[in-house]
Amino acid sequence: MPDSAASAAPGAHQGATVSLKPTVHLVTLGCARNEVDSEELAALLERDGFRLEADPNVADAVLVNTCGFIDAAKKDSIDTLLAASDLKKAGRARAVVAVGCLAERYGHELADALPEADSVLGFDDYADIADRLRMILAGQRHQAHVPRDRRSLLPLAPTSRPVVANAAIIPGHGLLSLGTVGPASGPRVFRRRLDGGPSAPLKIASGCDRRCTFCAIPAFRGAYVSRQPAEIVAEAAWLVEQGVREVFLVSENSSSYGKDLGNIRLLERLLTELAELDELSWIRVSYLQPAEMRPSLIEVMASTPKVLPYFDLSFQHASPSVLRRMRRFGGAESFLGLISSIRRLAPAAGIRSNVICGFPGETEADLDVLCDFLAAAELDAIGVFGYSAEEGTEACRLDSQHSPEEIEIRRQRVADLADELVSQRAAARLGEFVQVLVEEAGVEIVGRAAHQGPEVDGNVRLITRELLQPGDLVDAVVSDTDGVDLVATAMLQQWVPAIGEQELTSP
Repeated sequence: MPDSAASAAPGAHQGATVSLKPTVHLVTLGCARNEVDSEELAALLERDGFRLEADPNVADAVLVNTCGFIDAAKKDSIDTLLAASDLKKAGRARAVVAVGCLAERYGHELADALPEADSVLGFDDYADIADRLRMILAGQRHQAHVPRDRRSLLPLAPTSRPVVANAAIIPGHGLLSLGTVGPASGPRVFRRRLDGGPSAPLKIASGCDRRCTFCAIPAFRGAYVSRQPAEIVAEAAWLVEQGVREVFLVSENSSSYGKDLGNIRLLERLLTELAELDELSWIRVSYLQPAEMRPSLIEVMASTPKVLPYFDLSFQHASPSVLRRMRRFGGAESFLGLISSIRRLAPAAGIRSNVICGFPGETEADLDVLCDFLAAAELDAIGVFGYSAEEGTEACRLDSQHSPEEIEIRRQRVADLADELVSQRAAARLGEFVQVLVEEAGVEIVGRAAHQGPEVDGNVRLITRELLQPGDLVDAVVSDTDGVDLVATAMLQQWVPAIGEQELTSP
């Protein structure tokens, strides 16, 4: 079963050390935004008397933070909940609880379809998560919510949202400020880190105002809401105190940051403020909309110290006709122009994207346009997805739907091409100087270069004789490649031969 819980003291049954506190094991599925939500839930639970448990076999409750984006993610969430229920059948866990996007999206429908889960909690339950969990552990049944379009909770006009948003439950937006704030003294706790690595996601906004015909996220995540810059900077400073060297700014659409605060260029200011934090080495931005990229943002991302020239651009396709059916803008020509404008300022910039194959009405000619674009774009990483017909979306009602078999054929064709293209792009970096953030320092030293985002863009195996620790930054030169992954030799080892390799001469 997937596991993202931090280590904690043993639970109170199955022969474990007795604990007066109920224990909970957290499982996080899906994206980096969900990781932030889980860490906020963990802090709320710990503050209100729960003990986090790394081992699900000895936890009183297993809390599964689900993903509800596409069919594959939904299946993974269901499978994880079923695996957790097996622990309960074996007499270990006393409760299995679903939270997160799948739980919010389907509510009572999920509860009825999956009786193996003791409860399904929506976002509105997050502020009282500890009370909800105690009630469930006591054997009481929580009535799952009726799903609703969360965009209706906030005003249509973005600039009218900030006051109303302060009263709404928005995961990842400082739920610890609700109710009693702990600790009684000392620095504020924003989250409870569940991963001690040197990189951490940092949520800058939630929700989305775009109306892409294939996407259900706005309906269950709500309208776009930006966090205040001061709160984001304060949380980044707190993360640095926890040993974080890289913050990964996440949201459903980072290029829209600030529009509801009356300043569409607020991301540029936020990046420069974050760059002033001591001990913070890297600032990475994710989820940028090509149609919203502006020269000022490109310039700040390409030239500000600590801000990585890393552009996670959501192209989704390259054929104008398919993009219009997706209710998106642009096409191969404008996308290539955007990429050129980035590389003029930052030739070594990392550029990644996701694309969808088999969208309703996509022709073979459209697929050729996509493949030709990918070949010309020279992207560092490409996520290739088959179209998933999500209930409640406009795309489900479009004509010319492809069969699942045809969608998979198209996805595989583009995925094979993408594998070849990103390998070629990696090979083009041979001899390039890179800075590597060390993430693993065991038998092998493994980290990431500036153009590689966490978990999805490959990594760097570092050749060095130095004793390194996670969080170290090492200057290196790319000496080999393995697909999208790089092999790099630490700079010092270029010039200092190892003992035994030096020629010894008599005085």
